[in-house]
Amino acid sequence: MADVKHSKGITAGKPLHCKAAIAREAGQPLVIEEVIVAPPKAHEVRIKVICSSLCHTDITIWKLKDFPGCYPRIFGHEAVGIVESVGEEVDEVVEGDYVLPVLIADCGDCKDCKSSESNLCSKLPVKISPWMPREDSSRFTDLNGETLFHFAFVSSFSQYTVVDVAHLTKIDPSIPPNRACLLSCGVSTGIGAAWRAANVKPGSTVAIFGIGAIGLGVAEGARLSGAARIIAVDIKPEKFEFGKKFGVTDFINPNTSEDNKTVSQGWGKTIVLGLDNKLDAQLSFLSMDVLLSGKTIKGSVFGDLKPKSDVPILVKRYLDKEIRLDDFVSHEIKLDEINKAFELLMEGKCLRCVIWMD
Repeated sequence: MADVKHSKGITAGKPLHCKAAIAREAGQPLVIEEVIVAPPKAHEVRIKVICSSLCHTDITIWKLKDFPGCYPRIFGHEAVGIVESVGEEVDEVVEGDYVLPVLIADCGDCKDCKSSESNLCSKLPVKISPWMPREDSSRFTDLNGETLFHFAFVSSFSQYTVVDVAHLTKIDPSIPPNRACLLSCGVSTGIGAAWRAANVKPGSTVAIFGIGAIGLGVAEGARLSGAARIIAVDIKPEKFEFGKKFGVTDFINPNTSEDNKTVSQGWGKTIVLGLDNKLDAQLSFLSMDVLLSGKTIKGSVFGDLKPKSDVPILVKRYLDKEIRLDDFVSHEIKLDEINKAFELLMEGKCLRCVIWMD
């Protein structure tokens, strides 16, 4: 259960000093420094980050020397925290609320947020920006007054951060923070891809290409949706035994398996998730393979989930012991060990490494 104690009102409206892990150069180890976090402006919320986990998207952008790589920067976007203070025009959350920041917005006002057809806010669109979503400015400075750039509208590798209220979801404080943070991005993306984007039906067959944290999230979502067969496709056979925990029934190693060209005609969906290591990567296929087979290829951000309505459902399903979040956490470390988390993930030695911020 989350500890939601805080010093109510004492720091509201004032700059805060805290520790943060800063990336000062592309691909170089993060450094722990004292930073200044400004108070929230209108539509903004300052939160005390309890836990943050490391996602491959952080690593992908951290390696980039050119835009959208920007330095110095505070990375991190899978997190959970407690509301420390709120800016003007914020009535959705109050001080002390237990909240999950999400990289996509859910403003609740635009036509897309009001529609069941999309989870992508047209008022505050998804982009890899170094700023806050409503204005090109930062809420972070170092002790020398230098601006520190944001990441994914969250920047959770700081003990305090400022997030737009459209990017925050209030959740049940019964869920432990070292589990709640997983629902802020990767695991939710995987579960949502099966549940919402693919709309997996009971008895379906699901093939998952790549069995990392998101792929296992897809397996979990497929299992919850009643899939009869969940096929893991990966070049590391050792992942099969672990994948069984999440409902994986079959394993295919494309480097050793025999070619099988049998496909269903007129139905079937391919859901594309995540972020390519190369941002200019392209998908290539023969148009006739799509036209004559009736296939669907669909991109999905955050698994097509609407954060403010769908994430609380996932939280409840975990508390009801339906979703297996515990097995996604392979390591837990302190903030000053954050570079170890980067090493473990890049070496393929962990699923999710949870970073305790305090």
